Amino acid sequence: QVQLVESGGGLVQAGGSLRLSCAASGMLFSDHVMGWYRQAPGRERDMVARITPGASTIYADSVKGRWTITRDNSKSTIYLQMNDLKPEDTGVYYCSAVPMAVAHYPDRGSWGQGTQVTVSS
Repeated sequence: QVQLVESGGGLVQAGGSLRLSCAASGMLFSDHVMGWYRQAPGRERDMVARITPGASTIYADSVKGRWTITRDNSKSTIYLQMNDLKPEDTGVYYCSAVPMAVAHYPDRGSWGQGTQVTVSS
């Protein structure tokens, strides 16, 4: 059974930084595209950043140049370094793990329980 456990959320002032972590278990980590999604109040869950097993990355336009997604295959963990945080970054952040075979269909993968990030102005 796949388990994704996020940590690192919290309350931060605008301009500050946070680092989210997601530890995966119960799956072959090296066969999964990993990612972070954000759900703001009253909005849909949107992709923030994704990283392939080969460490290719893709980011939402709103976070390019500010945030970095990385993965440590030896620890089955991904990270999201969030710098220059803005109030509009507020939301619940979910870790995603999608098998390479269905990489274009995030809803066919697994989700973590989410971690709250709140950025005050």
